[in-house]
Amino acid sequence: MHRLAAVLAAGLCLGGCADPSAGSNNDPYENTNREVFAFNQRLDRIALRPAAERYVKYVPEGVRDSIRNALGNLDTPAIFANDMLQGRGKDAGATMGRFLLNSTFGVAGLFDVGAHVGIAAHHSDFGQTLAVWGVEDGPYMMMPMLGPMAPRDGTGQIVDFAMDPMLYIAIPGHYYWIFARKYVSIVDTRARNLEALDEIERDSLDFYAATRSLYRQYRENEIRNGTPPP
Repeated sequence: MHRLAAVLAAGLCLGGCADPSAGSNNDPYENTNREVFAFNQRLDRIALRPAAERYVKYVPEGVRDSIRNALGNLDTPAIFANDMLQGRGKDAGATMGRFLLNSTFGVAGLFDVGAHVGIAAHHSDFGQTLAVWGVEDGPYMMMPMLGPMAPRDGTGQIVDFAMDPMLYIAIPGHYYWIFARKYVSIVDTRARNLEALDEIERDSLDFYAATRSLYRQYRENEIRNGTPPP
């Protein structure tokens, strides 16, 4: 669900409120997807949104920014690997530069020193890598708790998880740290998109169809690295 929040907010920035009728649906499991979507919304209202609201209420903004920076820094090795696999040498160099700066001068990533010296953050995942290699996205799917994705992106998430160096560092309570990191990331992402998600739901005639359209806009923009479509 946190992924849904991030995708919808990014899609809103890209194209405003989506037109549910735009483009090919490629949604052969729509009836099931709508049921899963409704389940995710109920779970969000019961658990995730209240946690995100408390996070915003009780954790100061500066602390939330530092937590977000540190979480983003931990994702950098997988981003670097995917930059390399996509043949994006310049982006890979920028990613490595950000990681070194933020891990040292940024105190383990708590402060985004890279951004202050002009090295902007960017996203890269194995789903994008597969797209660059010519793998088709496949049918649209709505996954319980995870939100929208295509089979290509689902495969990419598994590979990205396997690329995470933290997975292989043996420390006491190793898997508890991994779980805690994921949980905080989910709550932080949802907290950053409270108003954006409300706006999309309020302005959409069909929230499910709008979600599907925005997801595709978001992923296409990521695969093109922000360049306009042909």
